[in-house]
Amino acid sequence: MNIKDLPLFERPREKLLRQGAKSLSDSELLAIFLRTGVSGQSAIELARQLLIDFGSLRGILGADLTHFCHARGLGEAKFCQLQACVEMTKRFLSETLVKENVFDSVDACRQYLTAELRDQTNEAFACLYLDNQNRLIQFETLFYGTIDGAAVYPRVVVEKCLHKKAAAVIFAHNHPSGIAEPSQADRAITIRLKQALSLIDVNVLDHFIIGDGQVVSFAERGLL
Repeated sequence: MNIKDLPLFERPREKLLRQGAKSLSDSELLAIFLRTGVSGQSAIELARQLLIDFGSLRGILGADLTHFCHARGLGEAKFCQLQACVEMTKRFLSETLVKENVFDSVDACRQYLTAELRDQTNEAFACLYLDNQNRLIQFETLFYGTIDGAAVYPRVVVEKCLHKKAAAVIFAHNHPSGIAEPSQADRAITIRLKQALSLIDVNVLDHFIIGDGQVVSFAERGLL
């Protein structure tokens, strides 16, 4: 069935305009992105099949070029469009943090860090450098490691904070296992970093651990 054959209230684009993007299912959002279907499948039917083939919307977003282009109805042009959408989302969230106090944009902060770190196959340790109004100066991934962990060096973090003229920082790292619970090593390095940065009057405001569908905040857990 062609999308135009559906009642108006069931058409994804009309539904989005009427109720907002949040009202759409994954398949409806993907159908709007696809715009057209393929022979024998409408855009919605194709979207549903792609979600089955890739496992989820995240599976499609994270697919490499080869895997993506092998799927029916997709290709290099769609890959470029989708990656551009992903990058625009990251930049939108980054601009929000630049203009506003990070603690006034907690959701944006979590979403931004998740977008940057969740799909890393190995552990990565990153830092949000903040000014004295808690606005973002820069995001930087400082250390990369294996699937089990990344070595973090307090001296390097101190040097970076001085160079960026940061007044405060928020740390974040991913757990490739998908489990966001802090380990003893996570707690220990956070304490070491906090002690080192206190010597140069840089506040550690939080440390986020990014898992699969979960983000744990040290500040919320009372671990700072």
